[in-house]
Amino acid sequence: MDIWRTEVSPELLERLSHGTLSERMGIRISEVGPDYLCATMPVTPDVHQPYGVLHGGASVVLAETVGSVAANLCIDRERVECFGQEINANHLRSIASGLVTATARPYHIGSRSHVWGIEIRDEQGRLVCVSRLTMAIVQRRARAS
Repeated sequence: MDIWRTEVSPELLERLSHGTLSERMGIRISEVGPDYLCATMPVTPDVHQPYGVLHGGASVVLAETVGSVAANLCIDRERVECFGQEINANHLRSIASGLVTATARPYHIGSRSHVWGIEIRDEQGRLVCVSRLTMAIVQRRARAS
């Protein structure tokens, strides 16, 4: 069953990330499935902590990016909008180079909140980080220009 309320493609999502933190970190939406969204991020010195391995904060940025994009694809953006409310992460394996892939799948898609589970894996499929993201769904308000 397809959970998306908006037609979506990796190319469209890449255009939306222009000029954002996601673009600076090399995060790219790589796959859209019927009930999941994947994004990749290169592990380079730009996302290392001082000891030469992937910074936990970079993993959290990747997790929140893919989970937030996924949540926004599941709502009526004319009426409501999503905001990250809480995220946690367990860092399970260090990695110094290569590419990591984050896969976001919903645990709960409600009218007031979403809960997403995100797994980040290395190129060998080993689990690097697991994260849970809670998104608040609120009525859209007019914004001052």
